[in-house]
Amino acid sequence: MDAEEREIYYYLKSWGRQFVNRREIARRAGGKHRFRPSPNWVDPVIERMIERGILESGESGHYRIKAPAKHDENKLRWISPQVARILKESGKDFSETIVIEEEDLDGFYESL
Repeated sequence: MDAEEREIYYYLKSWGRQFVNRREIARRAGGKHRFRPSPNWVDPVIERMIERGILESGESGHYRIKAPAKHDENKLRWISPQVARILKESGKDFSETIVIEEEDLDGFYESL
């Protein structure tokens, strides 16, 4: 992501899952000194971000950050390759030991 995309991304991140108007994004993300001489500076940047799958647009031409894809709940995650190797070499079945819900991880990563 370049600097312009980051400005837009962090601005829209503050709105959560709410859609925001393109003009509002141009005014607030870039600041008034960037908006006044070129109010349409945001147009090509938003189009790039939509093509790359970072943003999604609403029916009325408003934009928000695209929701992360849902992961397969049956997918096994290892803490590290070394731990995976040790557990596999032990010969025991640890598949039903710990189940981590994706919702729990979302709150954890946002707090970092």
